[in-house]
Amino acid sequence: MREILEYCIGGIRRNVSAGTLVVHEGGRSGHLYVLIEGRLEVIKGDTVVASIAEPGAVLGEMSVLLDQPHTATVRAASDSTVYEIDDAASFLRRQPAVALLIARMLAQRLNVANTYLADIKRQYAGHGNHLAMVGDLLQSMINLSPTQVSPGSDRQSDPRM
Repeated sequence: MREILEYCIGGIRRNVSAGTLVVHEGGRSGHLYVLIEGRLEVIKGDTVVASIAEPGAVLGEMSVLLDQPHTATVRAASDSTVYEIDDAASFLRRQPAVALLIARMLAQRLNVANTYLADIKRQYAGHGNHLAMVGDLLQSMINLSPTQVSPGSDRQSDPRM
């Protein structure tokens, strides 16, 4: 994703101290952030789901592309520098090459998720537990309409927890 950095030169550089929130889950900014240097953490609820240190990594893209609130919080895990693109939708219209790079990144994420789910489906087929439902999940992903998705966990739906 380093090639995205070339399109951001001359943009707003923002220094972010360790511990600072860059993106707030549930908030709307319309901004994209591109990591120049440092390390960021992606947090869903209260769980760190990813650590990002690759220059050129893009943050906030799902919110911009879906025109929905941010799906996760991003916090600086170390002192970091990012490009902040304040009108991301306009930027992507002016820079279709960046939009294509982001589309490729999202397609790669989806491919990894599908591969993982297919592996789980193979491992747990016929076990009769909730993991056997992965096939239904994969099928629903194929036919997913553009609606807001709010996945939960088994613990949230279990009244004993």
